[in-house]
Amino acid sequence: MSERMRAVRQDVLGGPEVLRLVEVDRPEPGPTEVLVRVRAAGVNPTDWKHRAMKIFLGDPPFTLGWDVSGVVEEAGFGVTVHKPGDEVFGMLRYPHGVGSHAEYVVAPSRTFVRKPAGIDHVQAGALPLAALTAWQALVDTADLREGQRVLVHAAAGGVGHLAVQIAKARGAHVLGTASGSKHAFLRGLGVDEPIDYRSVDFAEAAEDVDVVLDTIGGDYGPRSLRTMRRGGTLVTVAGRAQPEDIAQQAAEHGVRFEKLLVEPDFHAMSQIAALAAAGRLRAEIDTVLPLEDAAKAHERGETGRVSGKIVLTV
Repeated sequence: MSERMRAVRQDVLGGPEVLRLVEVDRPEPGPTEVLVRVRAAGVNPTDWKHRAMKIFLGDPPFTLGWDVSGVVEEAGFGVTVHKPGDEVFGMLRYPHGVGSHAEYVVAPSRTFVRKPAGIDHVQAGALPLAALTAWQALVDTADLREGQRVLVHAAAGGVGHLAVQIAKARGAHVLGTASGSKHAFLRGLGVDEPIDYRSVDFAEAAEDVDVVLDTIGGDYGPRSLRTMRRGGTLVTVAGRAQPEDIAQQAAEHGVRFEKLLVEPDFHAMSQIAALAAAGRLRAEIDTVLPLEDAAKAHERGETGRVSGKIVLTV
């Protein structure tokens, strides 16, 4: 095996043009780690945001990418859950475990679970970060239960369309915001009440909601409170992009407010894999591009017109 590999690197912050395909040293697995040959890696909004702005990673150089689907090449000392040749998928530790837009990655073995045989690497590579975000918001944080009403914002987006499927798998009644042109897609996912945010005020169209998943931020949190029952849970995954007093506003409405930053989770990834294997969770693939076209993937993502996920193949 070569000691070098290809990776998409950037030396400065900026537009998609700062991304370059270069050769770098191939990482080596340490104790409890595995070396995975990347077959496919999702591209998420956090990738193009980190490319352009100093957020969690500090100054470049760095290689972006958190989603991984691939094949275990080497297993470090003490690893029992995976062996060389196993097909696996998972999310690198967010935010500092970044680096999947490359030919190889190293990570703790329990970052990954077995890829279901019935889905390919493109499908598996699209799932981890977005599906884990949706799972940790709806299941771990909000404890979504059968019969509850959940409102998913940007329900056709990367996190949103997976959140819809997870909510339906748990027996929830799902409301989802998206432009009218995407409502057929939402209904195909199982959305019970699509809401065209361009033509109506979702805060007037939705009512008696138990759980809200806010993927947008801004005034969506405060407006969502008007749709909710007392005792409900509002979870935002929109980072810092919400009003400073949102927690106080939520408390005044009798609603629990939580900010979520996604984490690796072997158990949750196992549940996600089981849903995918059963055909109950599937990523909508918007665009597939080779690793060397990472800049084009970022350009596509930043149009804001993506339905589902963008994936790089290696």
